[in-house]
Amino acid sequence: MIKQLFTVFSLIAAADELFEKVSEPLRPQEPKSALSYDVEEVRYSSLTADATLAGTLTLPRSEKPSPAVLLIAGSGRIDRDETVFGHKPFWVLADHLTKQGFAVLRVDKRGVGQSTGNYDVATTEDFAADALSGVEYLKTRKEVDAKQIGLIGHSEGGLIAPMIAIKSNDVAFIVLMAAPCVTGEAILYAQEALISRGMEIAEEQISHQLDFQSQVLSVIKKESDLEKAEKLIGEIITKQLANLPKEEQQASADAMEAQMKRCNSRWFRYYLTYDPTVSLKHLKIPVLVMGGQLDSQVSPKQNLPVIAKILEEAGNRNYRIIEFPKLNHFFQTCETGSILEYGIIEETIAPVVLETLSNWIFETTAH
Repeated sequence: MIKQLFTVFSLIAAADELFEKVSEPLRPQEPKSALSYDVEEVRYSSLTADATLAGTLTLPRSEKPSPAVLLIAGSGRIDRDETVFGHKPFWVLADHLTKQGFAVLRVDKRGVGQSTGNYDVATTEDFAADALSGVEYLKTRKEVDAKQIGLIGHSEGGLIAPMIAIKSNDVAFIVLMAAPCVTGEAILYAQEALISRGMEIAEEQISHQLDFQSQVLSVIKKESDLEKAEKLIGEIITKQLANLPKEEQQASADAMEAQMKRCNSRWFRYYLTYDPTVSLKHLKIPVLVMGGQLDSQVSPKQNLPVIAKILEEAGNRNYRIIEFPKLNHFFQTCETGSILEYGIIEETIAPVVLETLSNWIFETTAH
């Protein structure tokens, strides 16, 4: 474990490798027959960057304008379907919601898929500006009820949705799926402990990992110069590598170098210290918060009570918080919540989550 900078990054790579060994995995929830709604490829400009955002708009066949939702993905180079481990959660979400009568816009992140722009220099705040651009685009569509535009954010997208909602009077409701409500630093410590315990790693080793992580994050917080920070982190890594057998040192050094660059990026630096409660405490619109009991990436025990407390103190009288049993970070029915299960599980999103989501939006937008 010494060779891993953060367990979650290493496990994602391992899960990818495991998924590749699964031949033609079944994804029964993905649409396969003729669709009962209209599908349109769309493009619009980012409000704050030199980027053209590309996505898919699905529209119910209705004679009157429909309520609409914008889907906001989690962290990483994510496409419009939030494709991960062979699953396309946002495609499944869009299909279900559009069949229920809601227009749905899902978009490639800047610099990903068919969207232009520079992904590598963007922070969460930049992705929030791009999502706000999506709201502005939906307002231009005659098929959309401009007074009933909502946001559905997953993981980091659940951090972004409140950022947008307090800046725009055009957001009517938001749904937070596995959303963090503490700083990125706190999320990372919880991830390390939860995932490691799920792998039955000894508490002494977990403590060592957390100490190593603390040293790295301390450098990132204190040293704003990227080159100086990289050098200091390199020194910490060198000391860690010295504890490994010589035959393991080079392979471990290469893996840790790649992870260090990610952790020393502009995006990571912003995410590390951003406090989601800054936005949440100003929310007055309807909010649905959903978490999975076995989520090892955004712990429901760490985040859901905080969200409830913040919304209550904010005087929000229209919020609902649900923790679904036996679901993971992607709301799949699972055994342990381990990242290693994601690609093997055939279910993309538990049907109870889809039904709960569409029922709540229907109740919220009914007039």
